Amino acid sequence: MYAVPAFAQDTAASTTVAQDQAEQSTGEDIVITGSILSNAVPSPVTSLTIENLDQRGISTIQESIQRLAANNGPALTNSFTANGAFAAGASAVSLRGLTTNSTLVLFDGMRAAYYPLADDGTRNFVDLNTIPDDIVEKIDILRDGASSTYGADAIAGVVNIITKKNVQGISGRAEAGISDRGDAAQYRLSLTAGFGDLDKNGINAYVSGFYYKQEMLKNADRPYPFDTDDFSRVCHDDTCGVNGIINGVQSDGVMSGFGIATPFIVRPRNPVTGGAIPGVSSRYQLLNGCQGLPTYTLSPAELALPGNAAAPANGVVCQEDLTKQYGVITPEVERFGFSARVTARVGESSEAYAAFNFVQSSSFDSYIPATIRANAPAPFYYPRYSTSANVAYYGNNTVLQLPVYVCPRGTTAACTAANGTLNPNNPFAAQGYTAAIAGRIPNLFEENYSRTRTYRGALGIRGPISDNWDYNVSATAMHVDLLRRYNGYVYIQHLLDVIADGSYNFVNPSANSQDVLDYLAPEARATSTSDLFQADASVSGKLAELPGGPLQLAFGASVRYEAVDSPSINSDFNGGTERYFRLNGFAIKGDRTVYSLYSELNAPIVDMLTVNLAGRYDRYPNGIDNFSPKAGVILKPFDRFLTLRGTYSRGFRIPSFGEANATFPTTGYVTANPAIYTDYVLNQYGCSLATYTSCPTYITGASYGATSISNPDLKPEKSRSFTGGIEIEPVRGVRLSVDYYNIRKTNVITTASNAAAIEAYYSGQPIPEGFVVVPDAPDVNNETALPRIAFVQSPFINANTMKTSGLDFGLDADVALTDNIRFMTNAQATYILKLEMKFPDGHVERYDGTLGNFNLTAGSGTPKWKGTWTSAVEINRNFTLAGTLNYYDGYDLSAMDQGTDYKDCGLNDGSLPCRVKSYITFDLNAQVKVNDQFTLYANVQNLFDRMPPIDTVTYGAHGYNPIQGGEGIYGRYFKAGVKFGF
Repeated sequence: MYAVPAFAQDTAASTTVAQDQAEQSTGEDIVITGSILSNAVPSPVTSLTIENLDQRGISTIQESIQRLAANNGPALTNSFTANGAFAAGASAVSLRGLTTNSTLVLFDGMRAAYYPLADDGTRNFVDLNTIPDDIVEKIDILRDGASSTYGADAIAGVVNIITKKNVQGISGRAEAGISDRGDAAQYRLSLTAGFGDLDKNGINAYVSGFYYKQEMLKNADRPYPFDTDDFSRVCHDDTCGVNGIINGVQSDGVMSGFGIATPFIVRPRNPVTGGAIPGVSSRYQLLNGCQGLPTYTLSPAELALPGNAAAPANGVVCQEDLTKQYGVITPEVERFGFSARVTARVGESSEAYAAFNFVQSSSFDSYIPATIRANAPAPFYYPRYSTSANVAYYGNNTVLQLPVYVCPRGTTAACTAANGTLNPNNPFAAQGYTAAIAGRIPNLFEENYSRTRTYRGALGIRGPISDNWDYNVSATAMHVDLLRRYNGYVYIQHLLDVIADGSYNFVNPSANSQDVLDYLAPEARATSTSDLFQADASVSGKLAELPGGPLQLAFGASVRYEAVDSPSINSDFNGGTERYFRLNGFAIKGDRTVYSLYSELNAPIVDMLTVNLAGRYDRYPNGIDNFSPKAGVILKPFDRFLTLRGTYSRGFRIPSFGEANATFPTTGYVTANPAIYTDYVLNQYGCSLATYTSCPTYITGASYGATSISNPDLKPEKSRSFTGGIEIEPVRGVRLSVDYYNIRKTNVITTASNAAAIEAYYSGQPIPEGFVVVPDAPDVNNETALPRIAFVQSPFINANTMKTSGLDFGLDADVALTDNIRFMTNAQATYILKLEMKFPDGHVERYDGTLGNFNLTAGSGTPKWKGTWTSAVEINRNFTLAGTLNYYDGYDLSAMDQGTDYKDCGLNDGSLPCRVKSYITFDLNAQVKVNDQFTLYANVQNLFDRMPPIDTVTYGAHGYNPIQGGEGIYGRYFKAGVKFGF
């Protein structure tokens, strides 16, 4: 079965009413995505069946949804959750490029609990990894707004994951996969057992379990340039990229200043002022060599350059390629779960069910050695150690320093020669100087672990009230708890403790005991939870008989409670030192109860014309309410040959808990690209935009925090959307479709574009009203220069208008070539005509075909085209060979929310073409039915081993676009398995 464009009344392909009735007679629940009635709804729907996914060699539900043509822009993939991302361990869909919070994900037509962590700390979403793969029957993707049926958050569309309702016998599968490079292995096992016949003995029950594991993949396991920080061999028109290796040499022979590698470096400082010492060299020196790292010796001319003024006097520097040594492409993922369901006849004609699901999903990755920053994290200041007996510390110090004397921990008096000893870690102690220090702990690594446990229960009963009227009552409860554990992150106060008492050996890090390391970097741990309770009751039936069929009416009511409690894992509420380096500090806590009333009317006026009307009223706390109407029409002037359809709806999105209820400001870090700087500031560092590759790493390696402050007075976002489509079936079994969509969101919740504030700061102009720019600690090598930006702060507001429009194309054919040979083909493609944001001052930012919206997409952008095309030949119903073409469009290296013009190549440093290439991969899959019990299959993904196009601008992955690249970064990948059933 194929992924097909279909009306919402269709199940997998073109299911007929007779088939629907046959399924109802066997006790099957018919889930109509986008409707509470069982007849036609004129919304465009794509259906994915398990048979279709098997033919394409797709192993998980999250992978299948990520490949949807309509899934574009700021989606979340498992690869983006490596290295401490916001929503670590999660995967989310983003239809129409409208972000994860505008796509509603359902579980058998009911809502699911949010992932406890929000996307970028603000956007609530449902984690696709919490879906039990083994019991999924099909996935419906409603490609228009459906708020009248489901309420908030369905602005861009709905993904409804539909599970099996009736299982008999024992079935399962075993599968393994590995890349042709011998890495990124994955394993999958599942087993399902069911008994009972609902028609014969009035009951059916089944239990099911699955296990899935994917091994970690590191950057070092992939070819250049995905395995290194050195982009100097990425060249275009004689312009090459930046050598980002710490202390790497640029193409003109100049180093980008002096970077901080893992081995500790020190330099003398004045113990009273904290600054340089007149007459004493302020150059750094290695505390104990490069400890096995490659070295480079600066020439006298290079050593004399102003940018290298801090480099060691002997010119020897350590070079460290963080990506090659520590970079992670995809984390280690492990998932397992079990499910149970009982369906039973109640009385003469009613039917009840009870279901339970449990899924545990974990993600693990490791990264760079634990970091000791030379600079104080803005706006915190390190203490300044003094040799004075009267004053122990001075304030307003920005550089971490080793004191002259060390004293036992707990000493209350100033540490001097009288009560302390010369600091053995400070090579300048005998001269009475403190030592500025920076580096990483070589035997302590950052490790990120997340473990999600999801519990879901559901109950329901349905049946007839009379000959013409039916009832349906259902309820669900879902709980998600998320454990986060971070190891190898330095706790600032504990660092200051071991510096003050000398208990950490900086000269010989390997000599430190595990107890000292554990004290310096204690495990950061937090448990976050999310809950959902929902009850829904509806009545549906026939009012009258119209020329085209029965006039149907449905109405119902729903109540749900949802809550998220996600404490900060790195709060500074106890002071600037009671926290960790490099861990984000966002926190969310909120709950709400929502009451809803809804109704739907379906009127087949005549055989060729059906009109559908629906409406929903939702009541939220604090007096927020919303009415969402929807209207649709289906016109079939030539029976099956031609179908015209269209919808118009109004929807809304309620402010997320992160936007309205964050207990700690949310900061998302954005890579600082050349476009944000001006020559005004770069000249202070001895470089310019024209010589950007020669700028210090303080500038070229910078990122800034976009800090969003919650606002409890936010209003809901409102949307207006309409679709129009045409479907042609020239011969039975062949269908072609084109659908147009147009969505406009007003009152868009946002922090206004940071571009104006950034430009003002780097131009020396006043910061615009409503923004706060927090400078970073000064560059330790250019202390008098204007510091780079640490944070740009602004509150969430209802301000903008977002518009998007585009076309969906579909082709589906299933043709018997001979009595024994069957040909099937299906193509799905989406083209974004325009995606833009209009701001209150009237200026417009356009994103389609570029890396914008850069902040929302983690620099992965919004390409205009995305599509898949699968064709298969089946022989004698025993052998199937299928090929799938995957297409992801190229894009311009610009982003208007980063201060560039539309498609002006403004984020490109010249080392790449202005347009990143399109990306095409081909998958091949074969299935052999050995007998009625066993089917063997084998799959080759990315048959031609095409690596993703090079993109050194995006920050969601290293050297390539994680959304465009997807699983393509694995290269050629083999899977094989067996399905069985008895």
